Amino acid sequence: MIKVGDSLPDVTLQEYSEVEGNGCSIGPNPVKVGEAAKGKTVAVFGLPGAFTPTCSAKHVPGYVQKYDELKKAGVDEIWCVSVNDAFVMGAWARDQKTGTKVRMLADGSADFAKATGLTLDLTGRGMGVRSTRYSMLVKDGKVQTLNLEAPGKFEVSDADTLLAQAKG
Repeated sequence: MIKVGDSLPDVTLQEYSEVEGNGCSIGPNPVKVGEAAKGKTVAVFGLPGAFTPTCSAKHVPGYVQKYDELKKAGVDEIWCVSVNDAFVMGAWARDQKTGTKVRMLADGSADFAKATGLTLDLTGRGMGVRSTRYSMLVKDGKVQTLNLEAPGKFEVSDADTLLAQAKG
């Protein structure tokens, strides 16, 4: 499992972006994790799935709401990573009104989740292998802080916790 001091895995995620105003979309577009994190401070949070109750009601909205404060604390980008396809992540971004505040990155084949060891097996519930719920502060591709949630919990991967760590 990934830990503080480790580099993010060199895998490719997918991002689906909409062009404001005309309803057209761009993508899905590949996002090479190593390249995208290079030279930046990134707040990364992972969750089991788009449109799921806690993820939609608390996790994503918290990061959208704390965007300005995270930027002031030195965070360049906020990434939401989930084991869904780019089209679902794009629709969820629209639903959550993330705009340019949170990059909704699709880990469709769970490559990122598997490479980091942050997987959650939900096959018994018909959802397959997913990402566990976590947050991390990443500087220049290296993990500075890592907050792992216990199964079924939402206590340490929230935006407030990561914001306090970014300020610290």
